[in-house]
Amino acid sequence: MIVVAGEALIDLVPERPGDRLGPLTPRRGGGPYNTAVALGRLGAEAAFCSRVSTDGFGEALLDGLHAAGVDTSLVQRGPEPTTLAVATVGPDGGAGYGFYASGTADRLFTLPPDLPSGVRALALGTCSLVLEPGASAYEALLRRESGRGLFTLLDPNIRPGLVPDPDAYRARFRSWLPYVSLLKLSEEDAEWLGGGVRAWLAAGPEAVVLTRGAAGLTVWTRSGEEISIPGERVEVVDTIGAGDTVNAALLHVVAGRLPLSAAGWRAALAYAAHAAALTCTNQGADPPHASKMPPKPHLP
Repeated sequence: MIVVAGEALIDLVPERPGDRLGPLTPRRGGGPYNTAVALGRLGAEAAFCSRVSTDGFGEALLDGLHAAGVDTSLVQRGPEPTTLAVATVGPDGGAGYGFYASGTADRLFTLPPDLPSGVRALALGTCSLVLEPGASAYEALLRRESGRGLFTLLDPNIRPGLVPDPDAYRARFRSWLPYVSLLKLSEEDAEWLGGGVRAWLAAGPEAVVLTRGAAGLTVWTRSGEEISIPGERVEVVDTIGAGDTVNAALLHVVAGRLPLSAAGWRAALAYAAHAAALTCTNQGADPPHASKMPPKPHLP
């Protein structure tokens, strides 16, 4: 089983990109939530670890997890409202967000007991590692499970508007790296965080995967390899959830299997690029089902 820990929220997505006052459609979202749903749709055994509101949006979020076959036994519940993220979609399909997160349920996440036996990976990221007091509980979960030898993936997925002290957050990010097996981030995240791939690898991760939008994906490994694959050309509706789908596809293929051969990395990156491209053809975070994907690569 792969456990994904972090926030679940509702994206309010414009029906007409570029229309600032047009109708907004509510969509299930949150980076970790999208990753968990994508894992379930790809056929992985997945569980979601979070705190979800008991309001109507919270019930809809649980419905989405159940529909994807994701285990929700690690989900905490609370009466506080669900976090809302208002998306703005540009002409190229790129998305920006404004958040309504004060006093919401997911911020009050507490450290759970030991994860169930049989868990082979833990993934964390996005707002859940910024918004206190829950951020400290997610950080404690990362440190505890990594200390037990569990494979871990971190996707910082930076939302600058939520970070009150960028320098403090950058220092905190560096403190997580010794506990991370696979670091995945976007070009925008990398530029915002600073430091560079070599410094990050030296701090702990076995590999760093960088998403470059339509240009594709690149991985750098601790052994010194650098491998890139191009993106797939599709008619982009929006890019919401594409990076989260990359997380899921990589976890589905490589969790617990690092280090990989160069051929293994090419296969894993190509699988992730295809899954992300399919996500971009839909409105909102709507990752593909296994029936729309090629078979999962079998690594040596």
